[in-house]
This record gives sequence, C-alpha cells and structure tokens, in this order.
Amino acid sequence: MIFDKDENITIITQEKASIVELVKKLGVLYEKFKNDNVIVNLTSLKPVTLEDIIEFLQISNTHRKAKKSFVIVTDKINLNETPDEIVVVPTIKEAYDIIEMEEMERDLGF
Repeated sequence: MIFDKDENITIITQEKASIVELVKKLGVLYEKFKNDNVIVNLTSLKPVTLEDIIEFLQISNTHRKAKKSFVIVTDKINLNETPDEIVVVPTIKEAYDIIEMEEMERDLGF
C-alpha cells in the first residue's frame, strides 16, 4: 500500500495484497487520512469484483458522513453494478473531477 498526498487529497494505491487486507489496514490507519479526501487506486489489481468494492462500503460511508470524498478507481468492474452509496470511477482524472465537484457542493451547502 502506497500513500501519496496531493494538497487535501490522499491517494492510496494498492498493488499486491487482497482487498480485504487493504480495507482492514485502512481501518487501522484511518486517523492518518481522516481529514483528507481519499482516492483508492485499484487499477493495478486484477480482477476486482463487485464484492471487493462492497468491502469499502463501511469506510466510505464513515468518510462521507464526515463531509469528505471517498473515491475508488478501477476499470475492472461494471460501474452500473456498483451501489449508489459508493463512488467508483475508471480513471484517476475522473476521481479528481468527482472530488472537485463534491467540494463545490459542500461549499454551497448541499
């Protein structure tokens, strides 16, 4: 797991370990990134299943309740199958776009 910081965005890249292990580690390390918007980059993992994405649901919900963005990046899943409660996009660029839009919505009080 690699942590990169870009202003108020933490990018977490997972290269090898399983999704379940990653979610457990994120729970343990949550204090490290709780005040940032988060991008979880899964583009180097193959395959990624709907069940893998659902593993992130609890931490995503917690993060979003705290008025921070939580975006998963993978192009290995049908985005139409993912739950509405979790944001999944195919590219890092789109993840940044989502965070920017959500920041504007929060600034406007939505």
